[in-house]
Amino acid sequence: MKFDLDQEQRDFAASIDAALGAADTPGAVRAWSQGDPEPGRRVWNQLSELGVTALAVPEEFDGIGAHPVDLVVAIEALGRWCVPGPVVESIAVAPTLLADQGERLAGLAAGELIATVALPPHTPRAVDADRADLVLLADNGRVSTAQAGTRHASVDPSRGVFDITANGETWDADIARAYELGALGTAAQLIGAGQAMLDTAVEYAKQRTQFGRVIGGYQAIKHKLADVHIALELARPLVYGAALSLADSAAGPLLADTARDVSAAKVAASDAALLAAHSALQTHGAIGFTSECDLSLWLLRVQALRPAWGDPTAHRRRVLEAI
Repeated sequence: MKFDLDQEQRDFAASIDAALGAADTPGAVRAWSQGDPEPGRRVWNQLSELGVTALAVPEEFDGIGAHPVDLVVAIEALGRWCVPGPVVESIAVAPTLLADQGERLAGLAAGELIATVALPPHTPRAVDADRADLVLLADNGRVSTAQAGTRHASVDPSRGVFDITANGETWDADIARAYELGALGTAAQLIGAGQAMLDTAVEYAKQRTQFGRVIGGYQAIKHKLADVHIALELARPLVYGAALSLADSAAGPLLADTARDVSAAKVAASDAALLAAHSALQTHGAIGFTSECDLSLWLLRVQALRPAWGDPTAHRRRVLEAI
């Protein structure tokens, strides 16, 4: 099976990188953490102009109806730039849970709505429910609109997590598929964050000197960063493969192997991103964890994303049960 991206997909990812690279995304993340969502909203407006928010929305509701591989390519780029807000919940999960609710789906596609989701038991709380325009609760086989309750502390201050309660309106949707998209999208975010930390560590290693040499010249640093590169390159095809598995079951019930493929991708991406975080921090030293250093934003984001949409232990269990 071939996992190489085509030129159109590469160009799409490059266009997202160009837009977010010029948008001071780290500043937007810091502002989001401090209670000012406006810079982050401007980033989301740029994503809507690029069509990112419309990817998973069906064409009949003004969306793109993109292939799941296109979706994970985009979300990986958002992870690479540490975009604030409920990225996976709004872009990947909510379109499935909204079923055929045309007005809301059109709002998501246009970037007029940002949605967040809780899907117990693996995702019992909703990210940024205080700032989302639409809060959804998928529980007991039904989906309902909901409202934010108690806020809970998160290791990543830019990701507030909230208890939510249903507030009346309910409908049916494909909750099983929504969960797989949430786990897969989170895996793609982790790959993007891991790649960003690797790139940052490599650049730092080329500039930082110690004992009269740049630290990138030492084998201990080279080998450490090479291990991260290998881990990411092995995890990325699993993410693409899981996206293909979801696409194969698009017309009906999920295939038996889809849960296994998604869980394998989530585990590999979680492990690769954690290795990238450890190695990048060791390369930078203590400065890497200071709030002034952009690396700290990715370090905290990875710690928050690893347990999101099922922690590595739960996903390893699903892989073992499948085999």
